[in-house]
Amino acid sequence: MKKFYSLFVLLLVAAGILTGCGGNNEGKDANNQDKPKTEQSKQAGFPVTIKDATGEEVTIDKKPEKIVSVIPSNTEIAFSLGLDKEIVGVSDFDNYPEAATKKEKIGGLEFNVEKIISLKPDLVLAHGSNVDSMKDGLQQITDAGIKVLVVNNAQNFQQVYDSIEMIGKATGKTEDAKNVISDMKAKMDGIKAEAAQIPEADRKTAYIEVSPAPEIYTTGKNTFMDEMLQVINAKNAAGDQEGWVKIDQEAIIKTNPDVIISLYGPNSTEQILSRKGWEQVGAVKNKKVYEVNTDIVSRSGPRLAEGVEELARAIYPDTFKK
Repeated sequence: MKKFYSLFVLLLVAAGILTGCGGNNEGKDANNQDKPKTEQSKQAGFPVTIKDATGEEVTIDKKPEKIVSVIPSNTEIAFSLGLDKEIVGVSDFDNYPEAATKKEKIGGLEFNVEKIISLKPDLVLAHGSNVDSMKDGLQQITDAGIKVLVVNNAQNFQQVYDSIEMIGKATGKTEDAKNVISDMKAKMDGIKAEAAQIPEADRKTAYIEVSPAPEIYTTGKNTFMDEMLQVINAKNAAGDQEGWVKIDQEAIIKTNPDVIISLYGPNSTEQILSRKGWEQVGAVKNKKVYEVNTDIVSRSGPRLAEGVEELARAIYPDTFKK
């Protein structure tokens, strides 16, 4: 279970080439002379100093041309900023967008330090969720002269926006980051407006199951999934718990949720529907048990707004139609 939990945290957790005047005159002035590198860097907004998730101040001297991402949420953010060409390595779990599947793989929960160094990146996008377990490996990468930026392990939407902003600043994509955040917020505003139309009497209690019996994990308050439920005016059946928690089956049965959402599969709905002792739970009795796209609702990146919409469609299908 510990391995599964670490993997889930990894999944929860949510770089370009210097551009001159265009064509073959890149990096040259009006007299066709090469511009000093320092001037090019300043024009691109570099160097930049960023305080990362560990509190360290990381100074990036020039726009990164080769980037390695160690977690899917970072990768999805980087791709949303238009950094396809710059990304040279991703984790074994990266499956979106399609282009990410074609990048060099650098390992899973425990990334391959030697592989990362061999790719000679200018920047490694690390993550707060595994920084402690991979502390020695990250130090090796830093000792090899490679910049390491630890992105925060986002627990709410504002922290997701902060992660996007951080990666945008580190890669010279500040404006692109602003646009991605703006699009996410606009989508969220639209979802909130629809959810506001749901009469209070019709608002449902939802239980999100992260892992199956016998060791059932769910999501409590102060997590972005709890925030997602709040956005769509659904009550979290485990809202009295804190963070990602292992929960007793009897406790969930007592809450009698109207809807159950499974974040694992396949065939998880059948397992829940046939679970002994759950026969009188409203969601089971009325067959309101659904699987959702785990990646969309669990990765703290640009698709999280789509994840909210997916949850909304499962919980309130009459209000949120495809």
